[in-house]
Order: sequence, then C-alpha cells, then structure tokens
Amino acid sequence: MEDILLDILEELRRERDVPDAPAVDGKAVARIIRKRNEGRASGDHFAKKHLFPYYQQVKRDDPARWRSWDIDEALEARLVRLLRVKPRRTASGVATITVLTKPWPCASNCLYCPNDLRMPKSYLADEPTCQRAERVFFDPYLQVAARLRTLEQMGHITDKVELIVLGGTWSDYPEGYRIWFASELFRALNEAGECDEEQRRARMEARRARYREAGIPETREEAAAFAVDAQRQVNASALRYNDAMAYLYGPGSPWERLAAEQTTDLAELERQHAANERAAHRVVGLVVETRPDAVTPEALAELRRLGCTKVQIGVQSLDERTLSLNARCLSPARIAEAFALLRLFGFKIHAHFMANLLGATPAADKRDYRRLVADPAFLPDEVKLYPCALVDGTGLMAHYRDGSWRPYTEEELLDVLVEDAAATPPYTRISRMIRDISSHDIVAGNKKVNLRQLVERRAEEAGVRFEEIRTREIGTDGADVGALALSVVAYETAVASERFLQWTAPDGRIAAFLRLSLPFPSCVDDLRERFADFPIGPGEAMIREVHVYGAVAGLHRTSAGAQHLGLGKRLIEAASSIAREDGCEALNVISAVGTREYYRGLGFQDKGMYQQKTL
Repeated sequence: MEDILLDILEELRRERDVPDAPAVDGKAVARIIRKRNEGRASGDHFAKKHLFPYYQQVKRDDPARWRSWDIDEALEARLVRLLRVKPRRTASGVATITVLTKPWPCASNCLYCPNDLRMPKSYLADEPTCQRAERVFFDPYLQVAARLRTLEQMGHITDKVELIVLGGTWSDYPEGYRIWFASELFRALNEAGECDEEQRRARMEARRARYREAGIPETREEAAAFAVDAQRQVNASALRYNDAMAYLYGPGSPWERLAAEQTTDLAELERQHAANERAAHRVVGLVVETRPDAVTPEALAELRRLGCTKVQIGVQSLDERTLSLNARCLSPARIAEAFALLRLFGFKIHAHFMANLLGATPAADKRDYRRLVADPAFLPDEVKLYPCALVDGTGLMAHYRDGSWRPYTEEELLDVLVEDAAATPPYTRISRMIRDISSHDIVAGNKKVNLRQLVERRAEEAGVRFEEIRTREIGTDGADVGALALSVVAYETAVASERFLQWTAPDGRIAAFLRLSLPFPSCVDDLRERFADFPIGPGEAMIREVHVYGAVAGLHRTSAGAQHLGLGKRLIEAASSIAREDGCEALNVISAVGTREYYRGLGFQDKGMYQQKTL
C-alpha cells in the first residue's frame, strides 16, 4: 500500500515541478494500482478505496513514517482529491447524510405505496439507506456516526453536513420521539469531533448493545424472519398494514419498551444546537419528509425549533381525479396551501412528483407537471420526478392484474421525462428521476438505474436543452471567479415575489445561487391573524437558501471548487440591495444551526426562529 502512495506522490511532484508533465488523474492512479497488483494473487490485490483509509491511519498512528513522505499542505490537498472515492457525493457543496426513522404506522394508504413492515411506510428493506438504517436499529446517532466514518474513509471532507431525514410523514411520530431523533443527529456530529476513533467505536458499541439487550433484530435475516408472517398476510390483503405494525411494534414488543427511552425535551436539543454552532462537523441543512395535509403553521414552527431548513412533501400529482383514484386523500387546494405556508416560513420546498399513476396518461402527466412548475400556487425549489413502479403488496397490484393499469413503455416514459425536464425553470432542481428500489422488488415498471442518463441522451439527440439546476451544477470542477457573472431570475408565486440570484460561468454552469423571497404584506398579515406566533412581519424579506457549489471546502479553507471564494457573501449583499429597493426594512434568513456563526459575521442577529439584519 505504501508503495502505491509513494508512486502517486512521485507523479504528483513531477506534475508540479516539470513543465509539460502529464496531469495526474484517476486514470493515472488506476494505472499505478494495476502495475503494483501485477503478479499478486487476486485476493491480495489493492483497490483505490483502501488507499485513503491507509493514508489516514499512517498520518494518525505513525507520524514518523508520514513525515518521511515529505507532504506539504498543497501536495496533501491534491493527493486527497485523487484518492477520494465517488467525488460526486460532495460535489454539491456539502456532505449529505441520509437517515431513516423507525417503522411506524401511517395515516394514509396510497394505492402505489410499498407496505414493507420492516421499514417506515413507502420504503423497502433493500434500498441502500434502509439497509444501513436496519443494521443499526434505526438509531439516529448510529446512522450518522457510521455514515460519517464511511464518507471520511472515502476521502470526503465532512465538516459541513446536510442531514436528510426520511421515513414517510414526520408528524405521524410522537413529539418526544421527533425531538429525540433530531437531538441525537446533532449529538452524533458533535461527539464525532470531540473523541478519537477508539472512543467513537466504544460509544457506538454501547448503543448497539442496548438494542441487543432489548431483543431488537440485529441481522437482515433476523429482521426478515421477525416480519415474514405478518408481511405475507399484508401482501395477501388478509391483514391491514397499520394492524400489522401495531402487532409487530406495539404494546408488549421490544420496540414499545424502548420507546420510553427514545424521547427528550427541547432543552436537550437546544444544548446540542449550541454545541453544533462551533463543532467540527456542522449541520448546514436539516431536511424532513411529510405530507401536504400535515403542513400547518404549528408543525412548521416546530420544525424551525428543531433546526429544519427544507421540507420534502409528497405531492405526486395535482390532478384531482388521479389523486382520488390512487387513494391520495388530498386536493390541489390543500397542496397549494402547504406550498404557501412553507414559502412564508422560509423553507426550501422539495416536491415529490410521479408519472404513470393509476388513471394517468403520458399527455396528462405532461400537463400535470407543467402546472407544478408554472402555476404560481406551486413552483417548487426542488423536485423528485420519478415513474410509478409496481411493488408486490400494494393496492396497485389488483389494477395491474385486471389491466386497468400498465407501466409506460420506455419510449413513453422518456418522452414524458424529457418534456418535463425541459419545462423545468432555471430556479428549480430535479434531484432524482428514480427511487432506489431494487429491481427484484419491482414487479413492473422502470428498472433502469441510469434513467436520468437515458433522458439526457434523448434530449441531446432531439436538440432539447435543460435549464434546471442539477444539469448546470459546476460539480467538482474549479471556478474562475473572474469569468463568473451574476444574474437575477424574477418570478411570482401566490404569496411572494421571488428572486433567484445566480453566479454562472460563460457556458451557463452554475457556481452559486441564492433564493430571496419578498412576501406580499397581505399574505403575511393573513398568516399572523391565523397564527399569532408567526415571527415574520410585513416589510421583511427572507433568504430561503444560499448554496455554493464545487468540491466541499473545509471550514475556513479554500478548495479547488467554488466554495469560500466570497460568492455567498456577494450574493447576500446583492439580496440585501434588492430587498432594500423593494422597500423592505429587514432581511431574515432561515439559517441552519451550523451556519449561524457565518451569518453573525455578516451582520445578522439571532431573532427567534431566524436570524435578521436591519436594512
């Protein structure tokens, strides 16, 4: 292993010191590894994924050897970038950690929704995030600690973390559990920076032991056996999902006994928040998942107290007939109300939208999506746009069997998704086009994991251009600040004028952006009458998001990407000018816990759920 690292370092020094020396890239690293593996038994081969953990171990435990390698800061930065596995994981500017809440009954029973009793509603045990969660008993601390360690071993910088909490409808869980879950997420990040590897392992093992003592299944085989009989009955429609959940996880079960420990109060959460403001691993975004009908002023106020900055909501469709046919007990008017509340509270809005539901057609799907991205009542900031996949045990199975529902052909699906993506405005990001459902779990429907690439290829062949954010992200590339231009995209929603400020390269790639909301005074007044504790007053603007792309830079350091080049600060200055010109007296920001210090340095002061600067 050391020989491989020394070979890479030698080539990096040659690249630095010798004019016209070839650049050292991923192909060069692969070539060095192949050469060193020649003549070795296949079981003894080295792989790239082993290099960075080895480098970290030597630097930590054998400093004399590490010093002998003569690595300065610039050379180390170049080496780490080369050794990083799956660099796209942090190309959006933050290290993302996705966690799952424990299995729990659901207040809905949508026709297409999976009913895996080992998981929260709508999730399946073979999805990658679900596998990771089940291995650690759905414990929030353990999920974060394990994922953080994996990302670090892959060579990623993890001092700026976005936490994404999945698990169906957040507000369906008890309040004490919600506060405890959030508190443990922050605790895991706080303690990761306070203890060494041995202490970290000891704390994780102590938590695992508690679940073993309680009798919670530990292996996938044990978990499958635990739920197999009830699952068989649910799939055969002989037992209702919520009744099965009550039987497996309710009174008398190990899960129910542990529930008394999985609760805390806001005081403990606030202590973890305060620690995270200066922690080595800071939360720069906290995302939860819910239904539109669960979005109320009271629920959103609680989310802000938890530190939440973005909400994922399951819209799926805006067609009233389609919603009804799929047992989605929502109306477009209620969905519009959820969007309005989320926007006025300053949250980023991440909508889930599905094609090929029961009753839909390709033409109807296109109309439905255009309404989502064009009607001022909606206009999400981000979209998960994916086709319906048929999973055994769902109500959709009966319609598949009698022929009243069929999956779109690949041609039909690509046609819908290309037109949808082309209709998506430049201030909206399409984050996904598939669910992480294993192909063996899909009875019918798309099984191609590269669906997005197929969509992009089809669009390129047809000369169709996409303007949505993900297509334009600068990614892991560097940013020439002098070539960037600042532009503003203005658009109107039902409750606010929005300004999307963006730094873009000459080829249209986006290096940074800011979402500024200028709420209509009448809408603010209406909400204050309805919810006396609403903390935003008339004449106050809101920054809903600031995002700088490029490879993640460590706190207070500059990376090869766009971070820490002053782009965010200049966006905030521009947003302040726009708000002032619009007549606003104050500018709020829905800051994450780990970004509070940053905004204080820019003149913002803490004010309840937000931070505010007088204009």
